[in-house]
Amino acid sequence: MYKSSLAMAVALGVFAQHAAAAGFVEDSKLSLSSRTMYFDNNNREAHGAVRPDQRESGQGFKLDYISGFTQGTVGFGVDAQALWGIHLDGGRGYHKGGFFPDDGDGSADQWARIGGNAKARFSKTEAHFGSALAPNLPILVSNDGRLLPQTFEGATIQSKEIDNLTINAGQLTHAMGRASSNHTGLSVNGGTEESNKFRYGGLDYKLTKDLTLQYYYSNLEDFYKQHFLGATHLYQIDKDQSFKTDLRWFNSSNDGKNGQAGYRFNNNGGYASTPGQVDNKTWSAIFTYTLGGNSFLLGHQRVNDDGGFVWLNQGSLVGEGAGGSSFYLFTDSMINQFAKAGENTTFGQYAYDFAGLGVPGLKASVSYLKGEDGKNANGNGTFSEWERDARIDYVIQQGPLKGLGTSLRHGVYRGAGTSSLADQDQTRLIFNYTYNFL
Repeated sequence: MYKSSLAMAVALGVFAQHAAAAGFVEDSKLSLSSRTMYFDNNNREAHGAVRPDQRESGQGFKLDYISGFTQGTVGFGVDAQALWGIHLDGGRGYHKGGFFPDDGDGSADQWARIGGNAKARFSKTEAHFGSALAPNLPILVSNDGRLLPQTFEGATIQSKEIDNLTINAGQLTHAMGRASSNHTGLSVNGGTEESNKFRYGGLDYKLTKDLTLQYYYSNLEDFYKQHFLGATHLYQIDKDQSFKTDLRWFNSSNDGKNGQAGYRFNNNGGYASTPGQVDNKTWSAIFTYTLGGNSFLLGHQRVNDDGGFVWLNQGSLVGEGAGGSSFYLFTDSMINQFAKAGENTTFGQYAYDFAGLGVPGLKASVSYLKGEDGKNANGNGTFSEWERDARIDYVIQQGPLKGLGTSLRHGVYRGAGTSSLADQDQTRLIFNYTYNFL
């Protein structure tokens, strides 16, 4: 964090002389985002835990400054971000979910961090370097499921020089957890050692106006290598009716020290043909039919029998607040992930946008996921699990509170078998508001 702050200070000094240049100031944006969140997780079967439930609430603030670019063949700019989390309530003993940093005797009262990126633009290519990176790519998704977002440190580049083709590449070295003031190295679920080198590259090619093809490769040094292939197609039946197909395939294998002490992957608590090592192929197919404000989604996912799906996950590292990660599959749901070896998961979702009934800003959805044939960690027998999630969201469209958003979410999870989770009921109530100064 200190190195990032120093780099940020240097960048600010370099760019200060250009502050009056057209573009740098005129295109700048300054905003303050507020998130208030109540989190209640009822572990109905806690396997002997004394006080298994998690009930906490907190307040998060995020201040973002995004500059424009200076004039010239190569334009320069700078982005800065300040994050502050405040613990509002939550009894001692109920703090178990990585919602807040742990001060050793329960939830910390507050925590904060500052980061930023230097950036440059040449033609249709942009490069970013710093500690406030938030990738949203098939091989890495920054998590924003609690008060403050997860961010990464490193360098990224995106190029759109060729029509219909977007190229992404980068190298990341550290992650800042959503409940932490500090950074850690990079790891996987079960790994207690850190890697400081996650490299990736990939492209999105719009073959036609309706069909996009994707290929990405990533490598977390000493943990895993991963290939991704994706295809999305949108068939517009008429202006109020469409059918979307979304196909995704991952092929992951071990790298370097993976499998050795400290570099072991626990396969999400499930089976592994080679214990401690990454060995996985996962595919999913998602089909969505939209008719007016109605949206019907149906899909299936298959995780192969050799090992669980793998993604960047710092939750096993020593250090408060490092946990909390996301990945690019529909089964990354509210409570569970359906990503253990052998799982066949069928899922569906119905969503409705009330704008057609004269209530713009109001949306609701309910989803159901059923996983079967998952292999128990000991290799004997299988497990099954299901989850039902419902949510309703509303954003005020006008008046003095325009932009204030409310989200109520409720999830129910049940499992059967030694590798399933404990039964859980989870509720989240979230208030979001962003004020734009510039």
